[in-house]
Parts: sequence; C-alpha cells; structure tokens
Amino acid sequence: MTRASSFAGLILAAGDSSRMGRDKALLPWPPPAAGQAPSRETFLSAAIRALSPGTDFVLVVVGKNEPALAPIIYAHGAALVVNRDPDRGQFSSLQVGLQEVLNRGRDAAMVTLVDRPPVTAATIQILRDAFENADQNIWAVVPEFSGKHGHPYLVGREMMEAFLRVPATSIARDIEHEHQEHIQYFGVDDPLVALNINTPEDYAGLRTRSS
Repeated sequence: MTRASSFAGLILAAGDSSRMGRDKALLPWPPPAAGQAPSRETFLSAAIRALSPGTDFVLVVVGKNEPALAPIIYAHGAALVVNRDPDRGQFSSLQVGLQEVLNRGRDAAMVTLVDRPPVTAATIQILRDAFENADQNIWAVVPEFSGKHGHPYLVGREMMEAFLRVPATSIARDIEHEHQEHIQYFGVDDPLVALNINTPEDYAGLRTRSS
C-alpha cells in the first residue's frame, strides 16, 4: 500500500570537522584535480541541490559555524536551525533537526550528513519510492551498498519520535538496532551512499571517483 508522505530534507552540518582541519561543509565539490581552480560548489551546496528535488524543503542543522554556512544555505533556498550545544555530539543535531521537521508539519525526513558526497538523483528517487511503497510497519529505509549502510536514509514519524525520546548523547545506529524489525535496508547501485569523508586523505581519494 502506497503511503503519501510530505518529506523534508535534513542535512547535519554542525560538527567542528576536527580531523579534516577545516569545515567539511565548505569543501569544494567535486574535489579539484591538481592545477585546477576549485569549484564554487561546496559539499553543503551540493547536498542542498541533491535533496531539494525530492523534498518539500531542505533544513540544515548548524552550530558554531552558522555565520559561515548561513549565506550558502539561504542562497540555495534552504533553511537552517541552530544546535546551541553541538559539543554533545552528532545525535544532538539529529534531534534538533527532526524536532524542527515535526514543528514544520512534516511526518518524514530524508537525512544526510554534510560530509557525505551527494548521491545521484536516481538514488534519491529509488529510496523515496522504497519508503513510500514499504509496509506500514517500516519506519525507516536505509541505503546499502556492498554490505555497508549509508546516507541519505529516510525516516517516518515513528522513527523520528523514537530518536527524540532518548538522550542527546545517544548513537543513532544503536537506536536503529533497537527497532531492527522496523528498518528496511535497501540495496542501491551507488557507492557514494557508503562514503564518509573525515580526513584530507579521504577527500583527496574522491578525486578519482569524481573525475
């Protein structure tokens, strides 16, 4: 049975990017090859562009980096919400974002991290179709590539409320495992769903993938 959902896009971008040494949201996308000028597109702007066609609106959770990210967010038609204490960890940003999604009257969200390369439009549509056609017992759809789970993942109201009931110091993966019977892992042919960019070496390695 198809369920019609009003989706919000949610990008978590409040981290301090300590291992990268610079804000990952502002990294050029795609990574420039040696001798090339950097693209004006960033991880953040590319993430907004990727989520926008498949969602009603895109919301970005920011922290202390609000002054640097706000111009990009507004220039690309997204909105922001501030995590006032991002040092509590990434899960606290997820909670801040999901609460704002509910406040804005949406009952489903497509969630990604700003340090994930933007996946293809086809992948986003596949995941959305999977969620909308899933059994009502399914609270979330998580993409999988070569046995690795990734982003963006889709959550409905039940999963959102489960995330919001627990302490801000929790780990999303642990909460998902507690509700394993309500999670559908959906295989996609897109390696970008499983990539996590934490260090300058990770970022440099993207050049071969994006060239």
